[in-house]
Amino acid sequence: MQEWELGRVHRSSIGDVRWDRLGEPEKEPVVLLHGTPFSSFVWRGVARALAPHFRVYVWDMPGYGASEKYTGQDVSLAAQGEVFAELLEHWELERPAVVAHDFGGAVALRANLLHGADYERLAVVDPVALAPWGSPLFRLVGRHVEVFEQLPPAIHRALVREYIRSASHRGLGESTVDALTEPWLGESGQPAFYRQIAQADQRFTDEVQGSYGTLRMPTIVCWGAEDTWIPVQKGHELAALVPGADLRVISGAGHLVQEDAPAELTAALFAFLRS
Repeated sequence: MQEWELGRVHRSSIGDVRWDRLGEPEKEPVVLLHGTPFSSFVWRGVARALAPHFRVYVWDMPGYGASEKYTGQDVSLAAQGEVFAELLEHWELERPAVVAHDFGGAVALRANLLHGADYERLAVVDPVALAPWGSPLFRLVGRHVEVFEQLPPAIHRALVREYIRSASHRGLGESTVDALTEPWLGESGQPAFYRQIAQADQRFTDEVQGSYGTLRMPTIVCWGAEDTWIPVQKGHELAALVPGADLRVISGAGHLVQEDAPAELTAALFAFLRS
């Protein structure tokens, strides 16, 4: 995956988690969470840019990227929130800064509001946080998972590639699309792709949405102005619900802000983490 490899493994309650750490051990910790259908690969540039200044943790959620995938695996938001709380304990991080994208935003919010994970500050980037959520294709597949699961591998591959492309406003390079698609192919990857969609239940954000007003850590909400998966209006709504939250709308960026506007996003995150 373009020289992006996670070299460490943690045995979680729902499967092996591949993770790694960048930067010096004495630096302040920052944890990056990816979304769906992505992996820590989307954070590669931001992670490397932050590493000279912070101790940066990156990980692939169970069922995603290089982490374990298996039949019957629970990869729901509920399970991922519990795993994230487990990981913070494993890493011995009491109050790290957390930066979370998409589905990872919901994971970070659930870990804090339901499982006692504490953050020094929180940055969310186009997060899954407010109902209703899910791109049109995501909702379509979710309603007909049993049909899509039967797609021939070549058609499945084409669907996943085009779905991933649609997350970008400026367009993704072929090598980036290849790297983001590869984990969803083959005997374990293809069923894992539909498994995570089948388990995406809005009730897992409904359970915590009413508690956003209790968040007390410094918070920034970053959003791609051209996001067609979750419209920027949701960013305004979320920022209004979280006390003191700052909203940063990034022009020219779609849902994958890390790919569309990496310099602008990194600058916003660095200023927030240093403030």
